[in-house]
Amino acid sequence: MRFTFTADRICQVKTFLKAQDISRSLLAKIKFRGGGIWVNGQAQNAIYQLSIGDVVTVDIPDEVAFENLVAIEHPLTIVYEDDHFLAIDKPVGYASIPSAIHSNTIANFVKYYLVSQNYPNQQVHIVTRLDRDTSGLMLFAKHGYAHARLDKQLQSKTIQKRYYALVEGEAELPDEGDILAPIARDEESIITRRVHDSGKPAHTSFQVIGRYGAVKLVDIQLHTGRTHQIRVHFSHIGHPLLGDDLYGGNLSYGIHRQALHCHSLSFFHPFEEKQINLSSNLTDDMEKVIIETVGKRIPTDQR
Repeated sequence: MRFTFTADRICQVKTFLKAQDISRSLLAKIKFRGGGIWVNGQAQNAIYQLSIGDVVTVDIPDEVAFENLVAIEHPLTIVYEDDHFLAIDKPVGYASIPSAIHSNTIANFVKYYLVSQNYPNQQVHIVTRLDRDTSGLMLFAKHGYAHARLDKQLQSKTIQKRYYALVEGEAELPDEGDILAPIARDEESIITRRVHDSGKPAHTSFQVIGRYGAVKLVDIQLHTGRTHQIRVHFSHIGHPLLGDDLYGGNLSYGIHRQALHCHSLSFFHPFEEKQINLSSNLTDDMEKVIIETVGKRIPTDQR
């Protein structure tokens, strides 16, 4: 894949490319795996001295798929795709990546898709993950350089994700608010988390967009990314997510997973230099709870 830049400083090629998020390891791939660097149409190396206005062209070699990730055929609901990024609407019940207990995962499905489409880059680069029983938008990079560019956005927290959750509790829940409570590992479990002073800072913002008796539909934004953050925070304030038996959620509504859905994802496209805003409708199982609770469909602007 070829990328072209115009030098805006006097420096070595490698220094200039680092500012374009081309790392030392990626430069090594360019050098040893069939890529190339040109300045004003002439082949050059990474220590060539640039002048302002020089045109730098970089060929990044194609990426071969990882052999230890098995390609598994499974339909994908693609929300967005171009040469650099792929976004899907993840269903419930599938982990993002393989583990000792999960082998039939979203990463396996995406690898099959990349290979079956005969794309030149076939490595799976996950930018944003979701828990196995959380549904909604997941973002992938289609090559390592695109992944590196979005990693910087993750670090600067400019990739924005919003979630819908169905919660229930006896305590009063204000129309909007912030939950600031540190999250730590549960001393008695390797899976669960808890609010505790020994934990890392965690910040969750929310807005109630629907009240259906005891059930509330909440629109949530994370400002930090702690494990199980939404589930732990809402359990902590006395409003656990429906179906979330791990953190005290009610199972009597017929939903048997945490009622959590990533409905919005936005990022700045570093190659097209524009904002990308993606959305996903509320899932059928979550909407069914609302329909059966209030006897009517949820308004379109809340889905």
